[in-house]
Amino acid sequence: MVRTVNEAAHTQRRNAILDAAEHAVITKGYEQMAIADILNDLQISSGAFYHYFDSKPALLLALVERMGDEIEQVVLPIVHDPEPGALEKLQRFFAALDQWKFTHKRLILAYLPVWYGDENAIVRNKLYKARIKRLAPWLEEIIQQGSRTGVFTAPYPDQTARLIISLLEDIGYAATELLLAEKLSPEDMQRLQRILFAATDALERLLGAPSGCLQPASLEGLEQWVTTQADS
Repeated sequence: MVRTVNEAAHTQRRNAILDAAEHAVITKGYEQMAIADILNDLQISSGAFYHYFDSKPALLLALVERMGDEIEQVVLPIVHDPEPGALEKLQRFFAALDQWKFTHKRLILAYLPVWYGDENAIVRNKLYKARIKRLAPWLEEIIQQGSRTGVFTAPYPDQTARLIISLLEDIGYAATELLLAEKLSPEDMQRLQRILFAATDALERLLGAPSGCLQPASLEGLEQWVTTQADS
């Protein structure tokens, strides 16, 4: 019983630090955020902070991992739902991801400048491998279901799942380059939309799915991201 209480208190304190860090990232930006800001916000000692995180990059890594845990809670019920067909599951899977990102867009936009910086390449690579480990089995399960029912024709579901995640990673690089620009022209917006249309087409081809079955992001949706970035 004592151990259970201690573990709960440990988790609560760790989450409190992450909550404070997340707020600081959104309001100040990761580069401007200092560990002292978190200490002052929570009225804790530096020793208490370093008991949970040994550095600022470790704190960033934990924040992104927590985002992954939250996304998992959103998409796993979709993956394991026995009722929908594979195509509907995949559509709901991507829609849930998009909705989660849009709900947390200020946090995501605050991460982008540092996340895609060269100085965080090692951390980014670690998390890419973690995403493969976490996401690939879920996608593989949906792809296998689609292959059994004839909706998809991908002969290697496991590798197709990995390729989809790699494609999404590449889209992230391309989209971030444009979203972080000081000012986007109408041509840049059209370029961003073409990237997403091309990615959607590539996803359908990887799956051997019917053309047009996946819905790319609309120009209006992209403009909402750009507006948020300009106002932040």
